[in-house]
Amino acid sequence: MNPETGERTTDAVVIGAGVVGLAVARALARTGREVVVLEAEPGIGMHTSSRNSEVIHAGLHYPPGSLKARLCVAGRRALYSYAAEKGIEHRRTGKLIVATSDAERPALDGCLQRAVACGVEGVELIDAAQTRALEPEVRAVAALFSRETGIIDSHGLMAALRRDAQEAGAMVALRTRVLGGAVGGACIELRTSGGMSLRCAVAINAAGLWAQQVARSLDGVPASAVPPCHYAKGHYFSLSGRAPFRHLVYPVAVPGGLGIHLTLDLAGQARFGPDVEWVDRIDYQVDESRAPAFEAAIRRYWPALPDGALRPGYTGIRPKLGPAGSPAQDFVIQGPADHGVPGLVNLFGIESPGLTASLAIAGEVLKALGAGGGSVL
Repeated sequence: MNPETGERTTDAVVIGAGVVGLAVARALARTGREVVVLEAEPGIGMHTSSRNSEVIHAGLHYPPGSLKARLCVAGRRALYSYAAEKGIEHRRTGKLIVATSDAERPALDGCLQRAVACGVEGVELIDAAQTRALEPEVRAVAALFSRETGIIDSHGLMAALRRDAQEAGAMVALRTRVLGGAVGGACIELRTSGGMSLRCAVAINAAGLWAQQVARSLDGVPASAVPPCHYAKGHYFSLSGRAPFRHLVYPVAVPGGLGIHLTLDLAGQARFGPDVEWVDRIDYQVDESRAPAFEAAIRRYWPALPDGALRPGYTGIRPKLGPAGSPAQDFVIQGPADHGVPGLVNLFGIESPGLTASLAIAGEVLKALGAGGGSVL
């Protein structure tokens, strides 16, 4: 580093220390590159990575052939192995997607067909009696049972990825926001809030909710390569008292999300959510007035939900590539072959199943750089 100019040269920079950015930093560092991770917040994973359901998704909901489908299945298999190897707390809970009326049965059939086409293991249709045997409190005419769905300590996962990256030589710089820069030729230049200027051959834009903003701030990135960004806010409410469930319970999917589902944390506490509220800014305030709508949605599959049992939890925001009412969009992993900028990879629209797919996304980034995917572990 030049102490007079604050300029530093490194092999690779990862912008964003969420679960995907940390997985990418780990993968890059393990190839022998000198890696610097720039994170605007005072801690790692303070946005989408920690404001979600902490579910390890099996891969039931994504179109065959999509990046979400392929990377969810590969990432889920890798994540279970990684969590076991590193001692990250997790559990294969299994999941029920429930049809509460005959009109919803076709949705289960479609979900099963997608799962089979995507190579998802351990999925079967079960009838009402089999559903009751698994979850006596759940009301359903049929369900799709996924044995491979689970839950994980997302903070433990991110801590392990950070530790691995640092042990391989990476450096994580917190409170360091990318303000802008320039791309072109063999060098990418980044300006940061700490007055530091970084020159690197490789830059990975894993800024999540701000990925488009970062891309637009880099002179030389074609404007046509940056898609629009929309924000979908989701509320979570927790259940007071211990939940009478052993599995995760989901309704059939709704536009913009997977419906207000029941998930369990590793202590057995139940939480419900997320709903979908389209917003135009980052705001994590909980709107307690949404509780009655939650109660009505939950009682469709759990009629015995006690009155007043929901407590305000937290919110999260998902980066969407399409507005309300538009078809669901795939992940965008945009490398030099797509935008023409050597060494730059932009990650856009990395929402669910981004946590599940994080290790596989890291392998995909290496491929986009021409480094080969290799083992995601």
